[in-house]
Amino acid sequence: MMEEHAAHNYTVENVVGCHVEDSVTFWAQDINRQDDILKASCALAEICPQANPVFGNPDLTKIYGGCFSEDKCWYRCKVLKVISNEKCQVLYIDYGNSEILSRSEIVEIPAQFQFPCVAQRYVLSDLQIRVTQDLNLFDQGRKFLNTLIFEKEIKIRCKSTRPDGTIVVQAECGVLDVGEEVAEKGFAERCQSPTKRNNCETKKDSLLYQPRNSESSDPLWGARGSPLPSRRPKGGFGDHVSPLNGRNESNSVNDLSILSREKMAASNNIRLLNTSLEKIKQEQEIIEENEKLKLEKEALKKENQNLIHQHEELELKVQKLTHDLQEEIKAKKESLMYLESVLPGYIGTTMRSLATKFEKIKETRQDSMSARFGEDLSEAVKVVTAGCLAAPFFLETLEKTWIDYNSSQEEIRLCKDGEKVQSLILCRNEVQQKLYSAMKDFIAEVNDLPLLERRETLQELQSSLEAVYGKNSLPEAESSEGAFEKFFEWKNVKLQEFNQVRNATDTSLQNLKNCFSKIIQCFDMNSDTFLKPEDATANVDEVLKNSELAITQELDIFLTEQDEVDKKIILNVYSEVMQKIHQEQQLLSTVYQKYLNSVELKQQIVEWLGTSPNIDELLLIKKKMKNIKAQLRWKLVERNNLEESDDYSEPEVAKIKEEITELRNELFQEVYKEQEEYEKLNHLAQKWFPELPLLYPEAGIQRYMTSGGLLTVSLERDLLDAEPMKELSTKRPVVCSEVRGQKVLLKGYTVDMNTETEVIERAAQYHKVWRELKEESGLMQLMFLFLCKFDPVAYLMVPYYAGASLAVLQTTMPLTPEETWKVMKGVARGLYSLHTAGIIHGSLHNKNVFAINREQGIVGDFDFTKSEWQRTLLNSSELKGLSLTPPEVKEGQPPSPASDIYAFGCLLYWLLSGNKGFKINKDGTPEIDGLIMDGKAKSLLMNLLCCNSRMTSEQLLNDSYFLSPNVVPLPLADEQAECGNSRETAEDKMVSDVQQGEEEELVETREPDDCEGEESMESQTKQD
Repeated sequence: MMEEHAAHNYTVENVVGCHVEDSVTFWAQDINRQDDILKASCALAEICPQANPVFGNPDLTKIYGGCFSEDKCWYRCKVLKVISNEKCQVLYIDYGNSEILSRSEIVEIPAQFQFPCVAQRYVLSDLQIRVTQDLNLFDQGRKFLNTLIFEKEIKIRCKSTRPDGTIVVQAECGVLDVGEEVAEKGFAERCQSPTKRNNCETKKDSLLYQPRNSESSDPLWGARGSPLPSRRPKGGFGDHVSPLNGRNESNSVNDLSILSREKMAASNNIRLLNTSLEKIKQEQEIIEENEKLKLEKEALKKENQNLIHQHEELELKVQKLTHDLQEEIKAKKESLMYLESVLPGYIGTTMRSLATKFEKIKETRQDSMSARFGEDLSEAVKVVTAGCLAAPFFLETLEKTWIDYNSSQEEIRLCKDGEKVQSLILCRNEVQQKLYSAMKDFIAEVNDLPLLERRETLQELQSSLEAVYGKNSLPEAESSEGAFEKFFEWKNVKLQEFNQVRNATDTSLQNLKNCFSKIIQCFDMNSDTFLKPEDATANVDEVLKNSELAITQELDIFLTEQDEVDKKIILNVYSEVMQKIHQEQQLLSTVYQKYLNSVELKQQIVEWLGTSPNIDELLLIKKKMKNIKAQLRWKLVERNNLEESDDYSEPEVAKIKEEITELRNELFQEVYKEQEEYEKLNHLAQKWFPELPLLYPEAGIQRYMTSGGLLTVSLERDLLDAEPMKELSTKRPVVCSEVRGQKVLLKGYTVDMNTETEVIERAAQYHKVWRELKEESGLMQLMFLFLCKFDPVAYLMVPYYAGASLAVLQTTMPLTPEETWKVMKGVARGLYSLHTAGIIHGSLHNKNVFAINREQGIVGDFDFTKSEWQRTLLNSSELKGLSLTPPEVKEGQPPSPASDIYAFGCLLYWLLSGNKGFKINKDGTPEIDGLIMDGKAKSLLMNLLCCNSRMTSEQLLNDSYFLSPNVVPLPLADEQAECGNSRETAEDKMVSDVQQGEEEELVETREPDDCEGEESMESQTKQD
């Protein structure tokens, strides 16, 4: 075996078996890496439970953490394949076994665990499993190999490596050859590789034809196995026997004489050697003695140093004692001098000090008792415990009834069967009666409760406690379980201690009082009572001393800061009191709010008890509008006939036009009445009667609700006095009309059955934002949306702001910096309104932003037939070479709110820079560093026009530029002059506003499905 190993230069390793696949394939770990496996397992046990699970498609080359199903421990693994959306097959790379895990049991692990696998896959050399082997024998072979190598140290000789990384080895476990044992048991058969056989034959041939004088090419370790060389002498004569015997004899005599001389010399050498040994021993003893003397000398030297150090310390101690004695003598002299100076006024000084302390003790007894011993907290505890209001009895009944009522309403709302809904309505009406009764009982019960008085009491108590203890004390409190009991126990103990001290103070003061009374009697000439001097002045010094001591002790109680234990007790009871105050306040607020809601709902529901609303009023309005439309059509026909007839009469035509105008006004008046009636029905359907859309499908209530009140079926294009506005759009029809004295635009959109719903949904989302905020939304109002009966066209009615777009204003009379600030702040508010509702404009440019009265900025609508992605791609507007499309969209990323922010930044940059040309960076963003402008505006532009980390619309509104109206005029003088010179020519060219909303169609390609509808619309416009 050694010879074969040497010939092939095989490596030898010691490994530990860890997993068996079959009778010839197994996994093993390097014996030197056991500690690495243990450390990794401990670290994974801490990291993996908090790690993120794998989402999406896992990386098959990455190492994850897997939770082994048998011991629920975490090990490194790789994903072999994805079984399903929930399951993956993994391989534990440090052990060799595999299993199927759910995705939640596979987690991301840090980069420090991305090192190569510890376990390696091996296959026994020259063995293979029989093709005809059955499953039972296969399992027995695997178990037999497992008993040989599992968790045992194995010596392997690596022979080759397969393409899949499996290493072909010869394995030995102790004295056993693992491959031989497996083959002898019949679990595998030997195989002969053709390549190996050819290599062996080639090697044998090369050995046969090798020259004898050629140098051996065997490795060095192979030569170690050769026999040892001969131990014979290597002299040339020692190898042969000479035939001359006489010469040999003479040589032997000479040898004997030489031996005798050598013996004599050896004896002399021995004697000399003995003498030298004795001298050496003597010298060694002398050396040892010298070493001992040196050690003794060092010890004496150290002892001398210690004595010197002790002497110095004693001298310092004597000096210190002498200094202390002198200081003490000096202090005693000073004390004696002080006593000599004080003794003449001792009584006066003592009385003044005592009187001062007496005044302080009177003040502290009046003011500090409450705070020191928590008297205010004691009263607060009584308020929150004794006077606490419980939840009303009928509150729970009311809440349960509300739940039942809402459930029945939801069933009706989801019902699509007209017959079944009737039974649901009956059930709902019964619950409605119960709800009405529950609200009556609840209102009556709450009327008897002092809710407002209790809320006021709690508010006053909260304010007074916060003024004393502060608001910040509450979060620092610990667990307040049993805080009230602990507080009262603590208070009783403290009061007992304080009462003892206070009684001692009162007693000492009374003794002082009695003592001075006796002194007064003693020195009273008119007193009949005779007192001896020793009786009057006895123990005066002791009485004064006791009085001062008692007062000082009581003052110390108030002046000394409370310890941590006392503070914690007070803090805990304060926290508990505040918690109960907040809980009761929350309960009172809930009860009071439910009370107000119940009162309001009771008044609303009493109108509909036992009845249901109808659509009679709506039908009357629709009927009236139908008559008005008929009259209007007839008048339009009369006007056309008069205008085309030969007997043209201008007064008659004018009269008919006035009648047409009146009919149109009446029609719009009825349209608004219809909208109001729809809004009433919408309110009833959402709050009380969700069955209305199902009961009256012909009324179109559901469609009104879906469109947010924007869609109407009562308007028709041919009934309006429309003037074509071809200068506003080259693609779709845009006409101008007047509604109740207001100029409006009608925008035509070509729709079909598929896009009609999308258009209504997008317009409804936009309209909902405007309805909630109105003018504060910063958006253009959508007035009506209606569909053409005969053509696949949807019309959107919006206000017409002639000459108010930024494109027109900057050409005719540019905005001043202050006006720019006002207008763009409104535009920022409009973007914030859209982004808050999850809407991306995608079509923001200078023709779609309007400055009403040069102060109020609003964002125009957009093409509701296009998705946000389509709108962004089609918005190819440029401002003096500056593209409004952000760099990330040009690179193929989908539009986002940041895309609108970039377009906003371009508009602001365009307004602030005047008519000066732009310098564009390589990434497509404008260069800002060289501009001369206000620092706040410059900082804002840098955050708007950057490629990454662009600010949001909320951050835009809160930017310092928009928070302060102080703006610096930016355009240079020559730029203003140039702008002024171009106004006259621009005014001649501009006829009206370039209001487009979505009019980026000027650069769009015409879509095939829109052409037919637009051509028919244009022809209809010409006929009108």
